[in-house]
Amino acid sequence: MARVRYGARTAAESAAARAAAAKLPDIWSTGVVALWETDPDAVAAVLPPPLKPTGRPLVRVTISKVDLPGCPLGAGSVSVAAAHGATEGWYPLVMPMTHERALIGGREVFGEPKKLGEVVVERDGLVVGARLARHGIAFVEVRGAVSGPLPLPEPAEKTDFYFKFLPGVEGSGFDADPVLVHCVRNERVRSLERITGDVVLRESMYDPVADLPVRRLVEITLGEKTSDQRGRVAERVSAEALLPYVHQRYDDPAQILDGPPEGSV
Repeated sequence: MARVRYGARTAAESAAARAAAAKLPDIWSTGVVALWETDPDAVAAVLPPPLKPTGRPLVRVTISKVDLPGCPLGAGSVSVAAAHGATEGWYPLVMPMTHERALIGGREVFGEPKKLGEVVVERDGLVVGARLARHGIAFVEVRGAVSGPLPLPEPAEKTDFYFKFLPGVEGSGFDADPVLVHCVRNERVRSLERITGDVVLRESMYDPVADLPVRRLVEITLGEKTSDQRGRVAERVSAEALLPYVHQRYDDPAQILDGPPEGSV
């Protein structure tokens, strides 16, 4: 009988797959990062316990083109500054990705709030434009022009916070206790430029980042970077405390947006 590819892998095949995944080459991305101060109360409102605000109400948007071999990826995120105990980092509210390959692993393994979307980074001479869009709405757009080079930062360790959970099969609650994940990245930058420009937030019922308005623009940069990542479960969290925030992960509880377009067969 021919090999049935959905059948069980041998132990040797599984070990080879793990070994190959552990030896990935550096993957570089070119992206725009915008940082701004927003309303402190808005940041506090979006953070599930046990995360807490830091001393500064910062929002960060990252919009990147990633040089994945054979399959270029658009990757974005909108995050707020957060702390878990003595550890400070970022809590992403939405992470648009342009294809399923990046979407599935991030959600299933780390608990990242990834969703399919449009991610665009464009440069024409000194003019730079970048945007994140879903359901036909460009809910974040960064526009500007390169105004000069910036010193390259030293390699740095950065932490993102994710909540990993499985919605209950019976329609409410969770199937197991949710966990708070610390995802740590070692980031290296090989080019960095300052952008003079602005950030536009557009109203979207699916991605309501407009609730985190730009009160003071801190900086916009365009850079090339690479990073590795590793995750760990920091603690199990209260299901009761997390449940009011679960809607952040989904567009529509009835999943009407997952249906085929009108008129399709």
